[in-house]
Amino acid sequence: MKRFGNFRINVFFVLVLIFSSLISYRLFVLSYIQHGYYSRTAQVQNERISNVLARGNIYFQDPSAPDGNTVSLAAVNKKYPLAYIRPSDVGPGDADTIAGQAGEILSLPPDKILTVINSGGNVSKVLKRRLTNEEVDRIKRIGVKGVGVSFETDRFYPAEKLAANVLGFLGYGDNGRAGQYGVEAFYEQELSGVSDSYRDYLAPATIRGLFKKENKTDNPDRPADIVLTIDKNIQAEAEKVLGGLTAKWQAESVDIIVQEPFSGKILAMAQAPTFDPNHYSKSPTSYFLNNSVQAIFEPGSSFKPITMLAGLDLKKINPQTIYTDTGFVDVADYRIKNFSDKIFGLSTMSQVLEKSINTGVMFVENLIGDDNFINYIVNMGFGQKTGVDLPGEVSGDINNLYSGRKINYLTASFGQGIAVTPLQLINAYSAIANGGKLVRPYIVEKVIKEGGREEITNPEMVGIPIAEKTSAQLKVMLVLVVDNGFDKARIKGYDVAGKTGTAQIADGKGGYLEDQYIHSFIGFAPAYDPKFVILIKMDKPRGIKFAADSLSPAFREMAEFLIHYYNIPPTRK
Repeated sequence: MKRFGNFRINVFFVLVLIFSSLISYRLFVLSYIQHGYYSRTAQVQNERISNVLARGNIYFQDPSAPDGNTVSLAAVNKKYPLAYIRPSDVGPGDADTIAGQAGEILSLPPDKILTVINSGGNVSKVLKRRLTNEEVDRIKRIGVKGVGVSFETDRFYPAEKLAANVLGFLGYGDNGRAGQYGVEAFYEQELSGVSDSYRDYLAPATIRGLFKKENKTDNPDRPADIVLTIDKNIQAEAEKVLGGLTAKWQAESVDIIVQEPFSGKILAMAQAPTFDPNHYSKSPTSYFLNNSVQAIFEPGSSFKPITMLAGLDLKKINPQTIYTDTGFVDVADYRIKNFSDKIFGLSTMSQVLEKSINTGVMFVENLIGDDNFINYIVNMGFGQKTGVDLPGEVSGDINNLYSGRKINYLTASFGQGIAVTPLQLINAYSAIANGGKLVRPYIVEKVIKEGGREEITNPEMVGIPIAEKTSAQLKVMLVLVVDNGFDKARIKGYDVAGKTGTAQIADGKGGYLEDQYIHSFIGFAPAYDPKFVILIKMDKPRGIKFAADSLSPAFREMAEFLIHYYNIPPTRK
């Protein structure tokens, strides 16, 4: 009996010890681990901020910043004034007067304010956000109980529309405020500090289950800051160039990407139309999509170098291989012609690219074979996501190549019947430019954690789809394309490589739209030691048919800016 009594006492003491340990652990979490979070919450509440927001900053690269920094703010938290009313504090008989006064000051219908007052309750309700200074002063002068000005913290984008589709915006998700689109969405966990990982290593599941599960917003970690690869000055120039294209050709949309070919980092990613993330609700939701990763198009002739590199790499051709063009190819009851029904006769492979001969690249596709052709397309990154750190990336569409129909391979050889994203296409050209290495494109240079610890993005090689010799041969051919074909893209003193594409637009019914095209130009410079690759894409320009005429001047303008910006010495006498 005595032994049983001692056992009960021992069990009791063990239970007391366990629960004491659990209580101590909880106190440790609250007082030490979560101290930073709760102190920040208390601070913002004491400042009468109604919308508690703790979110990391986003920065552009800005080597020319006058203050000596190499970054500038792209997104930051900012206090905004708002007008509120507390219905329970509105005195009897004052509702109509207050509604009239507040409505006149805030440019709101008095009936709308009356509805808020009549809803009752002692909780403050927002009448209008982001007040002007004049509105703040006039609301304060009303001097009646229940109406006043408070402050909330919200996201502010100092550069307004600059790189808006890269940044995204802070909107509302399933659990409250959350990043929507762009970097704001992709890096939501880092920017908000929301993560459950700290609980995973602090306690086993059996212990965590004894406590009320912390909401994700209870994470004690400081929100991280993010530094983009986007160079503010290059981005601004890209947006200026696409603005000029949009105005001149009244295009439906224009996209420009600038990529560093050896690392894969994105230096600029611009599109029009776009939106102001400070006032995103004023724009159609279609403007929020990032065309570079979320829209596909048939590339047309800008895809011909991809077919050509397969032939070069397999040694089925060389730049001087001769082909006789008759103007068409017959296959499976179809006749495929060159653009404008031209016949070019005896031509080298270099001339096939220079003159953009459809039948010439079909000749190459026949030499290498269908299986090899699709293998090179896949190995160059098409039909799959690039892995860029942006949300909603799509894979493109090369499903036609799995049908087994010969005509689909032949039309794909000159960029018709398959669809790619702009980022896939420029990334493939970067592989040509950098010696044959396919790299993963990325948009964030580093994430700065609490205490200044930096997580730096390292360049990542995805594969080596072509030999360095193939890259060298194709570079020479693409320089000849610019030298002999696109005089408006030439830059005196520099070797410039590039190719245009003028593609028809699928009508969704198995055919193509009449007299509507997508223009593209992808090129790099200096060709034999490239510092940048530029892609320009323009949808449905008016009054012009060929990309060689519409985009060559814009490419030259962008390339000349980069040459001067990087102070690149001439490569030609």
